[in-house]
Amino acid sequence: MLKIFRSNCTHLYELTLQTLEKGAWFNLINPTPAELEQVAAATGSPLDFLKAALDEEERSRIELDENHMLVITNIPIMRGHDSYDALPLGIVLTTEYIITICLEANEVLADFNPDNPRAFSTFKKTRFLFQLLYKSATLYLKYLKQINRRTDEIERYLRRSMKNEEIFQLLELQKGLTYFAASLRSNGIVLERLLRLRSTSQHLIKIYEEDEDLLEDVIIENKQAIEMVEMYSRILSGMMDTFTSIISNNLNRVMKFLASMTIILAIPTMVASFMGMNVDVPLGEIPGSFVTTLVFAFGVTAFSAFGLWRKGMF
Repeated sequence: MLKIFRSNCTHLYELTLQTLEKGAWFNLINPTPAELEQVAAATGSPLDFLKAALDEEERSRIELDENHMLVITNIPIMRGHDSYDALPLGIVLTTEYIITICLEANEVLADFNPDNPRAFSTFKKTRFLFQLLYKSATLYLKYLKQINRRTDEIERYLRRSMKNEEIFQLLELQKGLTYFAASLRSNGIVLERLLRLRSTSQHLIKIYEEDEDLLEDVIIENKQAIEMVEMYSRILSGMMDTFTSIISNNLNRVMKFLASMTIILAIPTMVASFMGMNVDVPLGEIPGSFVTTLVFAFGVTAFSAFGLWRKGMF
């Protein structure tokens, strides 16, 4: 899908390839090869810059040529109730246009729409770039808080149920944190390089005082997200180890109880087997021997149960 927009500080209106204006924003979502070629021809951007973000495993980085700069950043994606991932977002800056390319519709770009035209300006390409990066960093923080709340919920369930399902949910959250950690670290490298490029690529990145403050905010948010990922990863890892040990310990307790019950139930069975043999047995001619045998069997059983209880088998 290809959409072309341009803002004028109060409105965001849509353009076509035939009505292009300087300062336009090309938004490509899972583009076709024909759309990529059209954008490359209209903007003069290298085709490999446009295709770079279409690889799901693409790492965050910056590439430069004479009149174009490619910024690839990994943005957070929520794929399910407990499933999180990171997806590359490509941002190409030219001397006249800004281009965003992504494989999927996402929350980072969702706020930049005709209903919110005053929040951004497509013709201020550098500031728009930093706003996209800032939105990505704050979205990481939002998802991290969701993961933390979800972890607390699962912990409460685990304290009551101790089922494998909750352990698998924690594992899914741990995978999401792993993806976030790798993406945030590589994004941090990109942000640091953007700081260094402000003095060497001024024809592509014109940084004013407000832009520099915004970039610093992005760096701070990214560092905060990294710290939160590391903290939540340690908490989640420790929680999984703890509850796995608890489940294993509970299983051991159940096995101990079953073993003790097997021993206790075997005693009256053994006495009844001996006394029921078709041979001469003690007390066979004495009246009331059946009751005596029962009392003896249950007495030995009670004594064995008491001994097992003292050893912590119950």
